[in-house]
Amino acid sequence: MTATSAGVEGPPPEADELLALLRRVVGARVGGHPDAEDLVQEAYLRVLAASDRIDPGMTEAYAVTTARNLVASHWRQGDRFKRHQHRLVDLDEPDDPVRRMEGIEDQGAMARALATFTDDERELLVAHEVHGTPTAKLAAEQNSTAGAVAAKLHRLRARLRVEYLLAHENIDLPSDECRPVLVAVSLRDRRRQRETKAENHRLRCEVCQDLALRLEQQEPERDDFARIRIAVDADIVTARQKARELASALGFPGVDLTVIATAVSEMTRNIVRFAGEGQVEIELVNGEAPGRRGVQVIVRDAGPGIPDIEAAMRDGYSTYHGLGLGLPGARRLMDDFELVTADGRGTTITMTKWQQGAKK
Repeated sequence: MTATSAGVEGPPPEADELLALLRRVVGARVGGHPDAEDLVQEAYLRVLAASDRIDPGMTEAYAVTTARNLVASHWRQGDRFKRHQHRLVDLDEPDDPVRRMEGIEDQGAMARALATFTDDERELLVAHEVHGTPTAKLAAEQNSTAGAVAAKLHRLRARLRVEYLLAHENIDLPSDECRPVLVAVSLRDRRRQRETKAENHRLRCEVCQDLALRLEQQEPERDDFARIRIAVDADIVTARQKARELASALGFPGVDLTVIATAVSEMTRNIVRFAGEGQVEIELVNGEAPGRRGVQVIVRDAGPGIPDIEAAMRDGYSTYHGLGLGLPGARRLMDDFELVTADGRGTTITMTKWQQGAKK
């Protein structure tokens, strides 16, 4: 299994050239709009975060596409500052007493969340998110680089999402393991999730499972990732089609597309039959070796769990009339297969199919 990492510490080589390219792309579409530099820096951050998924020589193309998508999203969703200011400051006093009370509660939760940060971290967040100070200017003030500041802001925002949610819901985490797991989920960092054993922890901790699902719902749309709620048979079809779509985009041949779709169908059908509800995540990933690419599928539910894993992994084991492949069939179809389950807590299955001929 592989993981992608969003914890980028600094800019890649030729960062100045990449920033210049992004400014040209954004400038051609928004001109001198006040948010132009923010869009540039946000695009740059996303390129940094995706660096381990970008093929050699494709960085510029990926950056151009990312910038275009951000600009399009910007016009659809409205001004970026307006999207964030209600969480940190309330410039307009609402007339409705209920809305006024909700605003006070939101500000109180944000204040408590920000109190968990150091003074320097808090000042950086407020400068960028509230006052709109560009990362380039912040970098100059800190004698750093725009890429390093953008990466730090990415990590701080991930922590802030967690702390705000905890403060707003008045939640006390049950153990010291919880916060690192939630931050890893908020960062969308597969490597950190693996290091913190997030999947195992989520099965044991009902509080973190609920919070993690809510944090995952805040993820932006990506071309190389999909999350689908599974509750009825129609969702199985949707998951199967999305798996084929992403695998096809990566260049998998027809036979492998069928293999991947079949494995997804079998595992999501288990959710509908035995757990009632769950989700599947499908992501294009890179292997450890250069050039190795594949499709990773994570199927997760909060059902009764699998009481006898050894029996469930034996050929022919099935308690419903599906395709009859079951867990052992899905394991054979995919290259990597891992199962984590807990009695009464649910099951998480992670499986990956690598492109044939790719380096191991």
